Amino acid sequence: MSRQRSTSPSGKRVRLKDVAERAGVAVNTASTILNRRPNSWASQATVERVFAAAKELGYRPNRAAVALQSGRFHSIGLLVADLNNPYFTHAASLFGEAVERLGYDLVVESWRTDLAREAKLLRDFSERNVDGIVAFVSDVDTHRELFAEQAAAGVPFVVLAMPGAGDVPVDLVMPDFATGLDQAAGALHADGHRRFAFLDARSEGQRVGKRPALFESKVETLEDATLEILQSGPSIDEARSTMKPVLQRADRPTAVVALNDLTAIGVMRAAIDAGLRVPDDLSVVGIDGIPLGEHLTIALSSVVQPHSDIAAKAVEFLMSRIEGEEAAPRRAEFETRFLARESSGAAPTD
Repeated sequence: MSRQRSTSPSGKRVRLKDVAERAGVAVNTASTILNRRPNSWASQATVERVFAAAKELGYRPNRAAVALQSGRFHSIGLLVADLNNPYFTHAASLFGEAVERLGYDLVVESWRTDLAREAKLLRDFSERNVDGIVAFVSDVDTHRELFAEQAAAGVPFVVLAMPGAGDVPVDLVMPDFATGLDQAAGALHADGHRRFAFLDARSEGQRVGKRPALFESKVETLEDATLEILQSGPSIDEARSTMKPVLQRADRPTAVVALNDLTAIGVMRAAIDAGLRVPDDLSVVGIDGIPLGEHLTIALSSVVQPHSDIAAKAVEFLMSRIEGEEAAPRRAEFETRFLARESSGAAPTD
């Protein structure tokens, strides 16, 4: 986030010295207060006076100068997959609020579901003016070597993804989809569904994640149930196109679970294109639990993540690293749950 230079009425840039003089304190005292350093012995009245002077004069600290003095930019980097996906815009909002409360700014970059761009940003982001990085990544195994390099270099780094095949050399925060997908499959089966499909919507070249396998393992335990795994790109349009011929078949599935809420919306659109009613003819379930899902014309059933808890834990891990804590890589896992809304219901009768 860029900051405009503050100027006095005469057109000159407002300096820290000007704020100190207006507040009647030493320059070092003004600097300590404005940068919220923990070693300040100033009274609350002095703190309020300094901030009032800064506001009155329109003072904005020079971020580069502050970083040279303190060794920090007071900025956090957040790397997301796709800002067109409401899940990631919601996450960015939560992270922004969380770090702002700590006196930090948030710098957001998107790898736009492009795996080559993801790899480049993961490598380059630490060279930006940020103190630490939180990253939603496509696959931990693919970037394991890079994470090890970041950890060895002392870059505060938190990854939001499933762990992959082995130990992760940086802090990891993730949802546990097993419970939520179990609940979704069980609820759909209890509603009479026997023909299931899972829409695995991934970027080209991206490895298969755990969500399809978790859902498949549950369906295998259900009486008379069958499952079809369908492949799609990560956009609404791609999900819609993939589902179009599937929903025109006589043996079409009666319940579809999509990899995320965004592509579940594409499934619902494809159902309407095919002349089907949701949920009377087709039940649709997403994964993530984006706030938008509740407000669609047909409210979306979803496997819901505890978004606020995940963001809070990731920020907690990252700030402890920024503060210099040395510990083995940590892992936090959060249970998901199935939330039935209007897009799922009883299976159609043949």
